[in-house]
Amino acid sequence: MAHHKSALKRIRQDEKKRVHNKYYAKTTRNAIKALRNASDKAEAEKLFPEVVAMIDKLAKRNIIHKNKASNLKSKLAVKVDTL
Repeated sequence: MAHHKSALKRIRQDEKKRVHNKYYAKTTRNAIKALRNASDKAEAEKLFPEVVAMIDKLAKRNIIHKNKASNLKSKLAVKVDTL
């Protein structure tokens, strides 16, 4: 267990950030799943820019790696185009 005040504060901050990041990552995963399950092209084209924005925000905040974000966006774009 930490003995210094600064270490205790760091533990509190890290936990708060972890929960915050987990919320945004889970929300984005659900949006990606909804886009992948969309069967209507118009609906998918409407969802695509919103999902891409969410993925970009995760990459910008270093919640996911920028290459992972790029791969996700690419695969989703192909999926929307093939509908």
